[in-house]
Amino acid sequence: MQERGCTVLIRHLHISVALACGLIAVGWLVPQFGLLPAHAVVTMVNDPKGFHDIPWGLPLASIPSLTLTHAGMLIQDYEWKNGPPKLGDTPVDSMRFSAVEGKFARVMIRYRGQKTHEQVLTYLQTRFGRIERIPGQMLRGLSQQYTWRGTDTEINLIYEANGERGFVFFESRTLAPRFNEGMSETGE
Repeated sequence: MQERGCTVLIRHLHISVALACGLIAVGWLVPQFGLLPAHAVVTMVNDPKGFHDIPWGLPLASIPSLTLTHAGMLIQDYEWKNGPPKLGDTPVDSMRFSAVEGKFARVMIRYRGQKTHEQVLTYLQTRFGRIERIPGQMLRGLSQQYTWRGTDTEINLIYEANGERGFVFFESRTLAPRFNEGMSETGE
């Protein structure tokens, strides 16, 4: 039994060392080839303290315009009942509202296309703060990530240029960390 524990520990150590070496290599190689991904953190102006006038912590089951799509023990997911979802005036592919133990904690928005990405980015910058370019940063990298951080809300935008796929997460800074409680050690 002890021998098996040592084998597992050694395997984890090897994986950790390989991961650390990989991250160091990426940190050196990526800037060398001009592929530095865009990443910026902006101090949010106008923290919405929720999404679409739905405050963080509100029971999503009490909102008639949402329909339950997944009911887990800890996490429940909802979607709009009527019409295609929009972020501002921009149509998006999907919008999933998530609750932890019934309390509204996150919205995940998916979209496709460079034009839609530009519209979404403009909307977020207009509402929550402009992104400041920092030296060495590319605004049109293969992978772009932007974060707006307020007192109650954090907004993360991730855009993958290769597949022209974008994701926006609006999250409660106090409730969203509880999503990790529902994950097992294997991530399932």
